[in-house]
Amino acid sequence: MELLIFGHAGARVLVFPTSMGKYYEWEDRGMVHALSDFIDQGWMQLYCVDSVDKESWYARWKHPLDRARRQTDYENYLTREVLPLSTSKNSNPFLITIGASFGAYHAVNFALRHPHLTGRAIGLSGVYNMAPWTDGYGGGEVYFHNPVAYIANEHDEWRIEAIRRVDLILATGRDDPLRSQNEEFSHLLWQKHIWHALRIWDGWAHDWPYWKQMVRLYIGGSD
Repeated sequence: MELLIFGHAGARVLVFPTSMGKYYEWEDRGMVHALSDFIDQGWMQLYCVDSVDKESWYARWKHPLDRARRQTDYENYLTREVLPLSTSKNSNPFLITIGASFGAYHAVNFALRHPHLTGRAIGLSGVYNMAPWTDGYGGGEVYFHNPVAYIANEHDEWRIEAIRRVDLILATGRDDPLRSQNEEFSHLLWQKHIWHALRIWDGWAHDWPYWKQMVRLYIGGSD
């Protein structure tokens, strides 16, 4: 799979595209340019990865379990190939995962499933309930890739404590159709005493001009 790398030092940033997006989406949409000063000063190094959404959650012709298994394949690619590549090029131990819309799902899901690898996760106008992509099916491997399901039922205190150490930021718009989903997910996190930041922006905020503003504000940890 192809990817793009921007920067030479700083925190490693795993960047996910939007629904069925490509690895060059953030460059084409001006998101990389919006962070150019951070990148040039060596504060962060972006790893913009490709997606397999067309083979996983958007492959409606597959059984939901097969969609979830393809997601697991993708996650294995990230942990076994992309992250080792990033550490071979950059010894900075701090990893940020980030994405917008469906990319926010990937960023947050990865962080929650691998909190020992992730320092900060940023979801911009994100999706966190996978039921619409699984025809309502919630069993087996599907369950373990649906944040609203596994967080609600997580009772392993060791794992919850690991997740609490991740700096988790959720940002969406006041008029965004995904606002209620972000608020519901935030409520689930608070029920588990998982600190995070939920930021509701005025306006629509489900488009690239808003995400450019959000990414500059939150990627450095500002609230």
